[in-house]
Amino acid sequence: MTASKTKAKPKAKTPKSTKSNFWKICFRYVRNGILIFFGVSVLWVLIDWVLPVYMTPLMCIRTVESIIDGETPRNEKVWVSIDEISPNIVQAVVASEDNRFMMHNGFSFKDMNRAFKHNQKGKRIRGGSTISQQTAKNVFLFPHRSYIRKGLEAYFTVLIELTWGKKRIMEMYLNVIEMGDGIYGIEAASQAYFNKNASDLTKSEAALIAACIPNPRKFHVDNPTAFIRGRQAKILSLMGKIKRVNLNKKETEPTRKHRKRK
Repeated sequence: MTASKTKAKPKAKTPKSTKSNFWKICFRYVRNGILIFFGVSVLWVLIDWVLPVYMTPLMCIRTVESIIDGETPRNEKVWVSIDEISPNIVQAVVASEDNRFMMHNGFSFKDMNRAFKHNQKGKRIRGGSTISQQTAKNVFLFPHRSYIRKGLEAYFTVLIELTWGKKRIMEMYLNVIEMGDGIYGIEAASQAYFNKNASDLTKSEAALIAACIPNPRKFHVDNPTAFIRGRQAKILSLMGKIKRVNLNKKETEPTRKHRKRK
């Protein structure tokens, strides 16, 4: 006589095993999310390495703000190659915004520390971002200040420094940066303010545009105040003191010209 086979009852899940499964699922989602983010961001950077950028998050924000205010959105932008941009404006923005641009790898901790000490005194806020960081912010991110955005800015700065190189970073910077109300990029700014191509900008005109970059909606190239004229003069002076920017060659010498001691 054979013993009848009985089906084994499935074991009930204990609270401990349920909790373990929950964290495994969470880990899987987080891991997949991180992998997707890295994949998309790297692909995005590689695409922008070879293609012009005609729309940025900031441009979208300005467009929405104009519509909300009942105004017709203004978006003047013309993409031009770095070879069609005057070396004077390259020299001006380096002198004004980041005179160690050719020497650092995306971050200037010296300028960050200087800006931090300045801001601790309660004076007008000064930024310590490099041109590379500003480019990363303008192309990939929204302008609102937060620790998350600063972290993403650092991440994209590393990516573009590793892939694009200085020449492409400068080309991108000069093509997407806000240079007035509804005016983006150096070609549109040059046409709007001086009725000429960006390739024909003089040193004085380049310095004036660079003087207004920190706050292009408040500072006006076409109607400069005494303060802006003062900034223009300082930038012009500094343009002659720093080494001429050569985007086709890695900068290896000190940026400023040092006089030999007698």
